[in-house]
Amino acid sequence: MLGIALGVTALITVLSVMNGFEQELRERILGMAAHATVTTYGGRLEDWQSVEQLVQQHDEVIAAAPYIRGESMLSAGKQVSGAIIRGIMPDAEGTVSDVIAHIRDGSVRHLKPGDYGIILGKELAYALGVGLGDPVTVVSPRIMVGPVGVLPRLRRFTVVGVFEVGMYEYDRGVALVHMEDAARLFQMDDDITGVRLKLADLFRAPAVAAELGRQLGSDYLVSDWTRQHANFFRAVKTEKRVMFIILTLIIAVAAFNIVSTLVMVVADKRSDIAILRTLGAAPRTIMMVFVIQGAIIGVLGTFLGVVGGVALALNVETLVSAIEAFFNVQFLAPDVYYISKVPSELHWDDVGTMSAVALVLSLLATLYPAWRAARTHPVEALRYE
Repeated sequence: MLGIALGVTALITVLSVMNGFEQELRERILGMAAHATVTTYGGRLEDWQSVEQLVQQHDEVIAAAPYIRGESMLSAGKQVSGAIIRGIMPDAEGTVSDVIAHIRDGSVRHLKPGDYGIILGKELAYALGVGLGDPVTVVSPRIMVGPVGVLPRLRRFTVVGVFEVGMYEYDRGVALVHMEDAARLFQMDDDITGVRLKLADLFRAPAVAAELGRQLGSDYLVSDWTRQHANFFRAVKTEKRVMFIILTLIIAVAAFNIVSTLVMVVADKRSDIAILRTLGAAPRTIMMVFVIQGAIIGVLGTFLGVVGGVALALNVETLVSAIEAFFNVQFLAPDVYYISKVPSELHWDDVGTMSAVALVLSLLATLYPAWRAARTHPVEALRYE
């Protein structure tokens, strides 16, 4: 019983922690990435106002915001770094992503057209060695032809903010500017790169993206967040599946203990079984006795495991913090890991699946001992009594 309880508790707790990490990473990714994006294959979206109005008519689209995206090189003093420049509309960006809420220093209100302000990711600002008010030179891959020949397009920007979403990919390689400044830098004129969308249900993004793609036609490319980070979330799901299989082996070991226990009980009670048989008990009745005995072990063990696992999963963050404080250790150092706490998210469908697996394994473990007991021959069992 304790073996099954420990196995179920471990399975619920570990999968809840993995769900917590997955949710935490998903939220950090969606802090910069929109639920869905409408672009064109050429990278220039013309007449984007009509596209924005069209997609906003969809019932599941909450908000839409235009953007311009381009690769560039940033330099400050002797430090040089490549980055993705994202031109945004400050008033609309907050409706489709959480990046505005993650600005640590400065404010998005300082992004004004013509002022050439720039908001850098924390790691990017650290790599360039700049802070608020410092100048940064942005080198565009677009070239301009002048009297002295072909020259890269340069523009001096002023750092007006620093954001930190907690994902190195974004904190190290993304910078935000006003969309009109980005249009001048990348020579986009009145065109943009695309429109970013926020949906009512982020898990419905693939279906909504497919519907919008059919409405807009083949000239437009509608992508969603699951497709943009498909490999990452596929790896997380694979890891969860492997951990489920590994931890299920703990329950399987406990179920094997049920087999050995019931086999010993059958060997010890052979004479009693024989007497019951001589009194008229059918083999099926004898078999049900041991099936019920093993089922009770499985049900009680699973119940205890579910109670312990749910209690531990709901309080794992508090428990880990208490252990760290008591032993003066830190399992996830904030200077090494972006997620410095152990998150946990309990999914009741996982609890149901694990309970069903434990019960099925427990019932299967009773079949062989019960079959052995039912085959006990009264004469053979009582020969030496």
